[in-house]
Amino acid sequence: MSCRLFGAVGGTRHAGLALRLATSVVVLGCIPLPADDWPEWRGRGRLGVWNETGIVEAFPAEGLRIRWRVPIHAGYAGPAVADGRVFVTDFQAGAGAKGTERVLCLNEKTGVVQWVHEWPADYRGLDYALGPRATPTVDGDRVYVLGAAGDLLCIQIATGEVLWKKNYLADHDAELPAWGFTSAPLVGGSLLFAVPSGRPDAKVIAFDKLTGREVWRSLDSTEAEPGYSQPTLIEAGGVRQLLVWHAGALASLDPSTGKVYWERPFKIRMNTPIATPLRAGSHLLVSAFFNGSRLYRLHDNEPDASLVWQGTSDSAVKTDTLHSLMATPIIEGGYIYGIDSFGQLRCLRLDSGERVWETQQATVEKKRNVSAFIVRHGSRYIFHNDRGELIVARLSPRDYEELSRTKLIEPTTTLGASRRELGAVNWVHPAFANRHVIIRNDREILSASLAAADYAKGN
Repeated sequence: MSCRLFGAVGGTRHAGLALRLATSVVVLGCIPLPADDWPEWRGRGRLGVWNETGIVEAFPAEGLRIRWRVPIHAGYAGPAVADGRVFVTDFQAGAGAKGTERVLCLNEKTGVVQWVHEWPADYRGLDYALGPRATPTVDGDRVYVLGAAGDLLCIQIATGEVLWKKNYLADHDAELPAWGFTSAPLVGGSLLFAVPSGRPDAKVIAFDKLTGREVWRSLDSTEAEPGYSQPTLIEAGGVRQLLVWHAGALASLDPSTGKVYWERPFKIRMNTPIATPLRAGSHLLVSAFFNGSRLYRLHDNEPDASLVWQGTSDSAVKTDTLHSLMATPIIEGGYIYGIDSFGQLRCLRLDSGERVWETQQATVEKKRNVSAFIVRHGSRYIFHNDRGELIVARLSPRDYEELSRTKLIEPTTTLGASRRELGAVNWVHPAFANRHVIIRNDREILSASLAAADYAKGN
């Protein structure tokens, strides 16, 4: 293992090419709110919401202004942005299935690499063995990083020094899931929650976030795999709840003790819960590629949940409600919007799961595993589809209204994409921070401006 700390000229930086003002650009809002960071999976609180104003209403015809580009290696993990820094992980293949995983810390404004920490990784037995899956989690002066083979590291941000580390296989007797470890570590108070699926009874472990000491473990790990979804924290039923959707059930735990508040069995075919559980008011939605969706109602006066409705299809082809793969759906005004198994954007009635409409416009191709990540931005939604396109749209029970679309990054991931029109995909969730979008593929990470001021006349 090693860590390299770079000075002001130590990183690789490619200056963005200034673009002319496009006539289609309209300023959204007159008084910008303070800028915001994106410190973890789906942004602060894992909510998939971007609140900044001063953002372009429509994309320039010439494309977005690239602030910087930096070469990196392969990986699916999206970037995290906090306190002027960008964090991203990658993997450089070596002999056989072995190679080197890394976490890079970059200057948010310039792309200059400030430090790199790397460690050996063995991808034997791992499908889609391209690189790390989990977005880094930033908490104060530390960043928590998870590699695809189960290496969990706590790193001092200022120096790149490893403060503590764990390996799920060696330290917790876990087994490598078919598609690797993907559940990004989650900070809650003094604890760091992880889903190593260790043994015995350690599907979920809470560590002291400062020392790495195990505080509690919870849930049997022998009956179901950990899955590939992300843990979240919610306030419901008068208490704080840690939600973990694994391959056998949706569970709610007391984040202080690991005690099970409630658990609803939901056996997922091929152990593939991937999309993040979505909480909206008193509703909680989970949606899987094969098994479809289930909607629960969270109780008001106690930590519990009741089933409202569930889909009846166990097929990824003949689907009924919503069969999400990677994209977490949206709930808005009594309706659900989400990406189905073959890329169909669907609108469902929240109270029944009945389909209202569907369209292929956002994702283009009707092919297996086609997807797009969705982020709420005011009254609009920003899509990043797996063709590397950024889209601004409005969603309503009437229809999908596309407002603007631009090419953001080249799709380079060929694994699982041999029958795609472009021959490759980009399965990476972007970060939206400080009026920029930060995205990576298997060759580079880049920062592109979404600030209306950057496209104003004379700039």
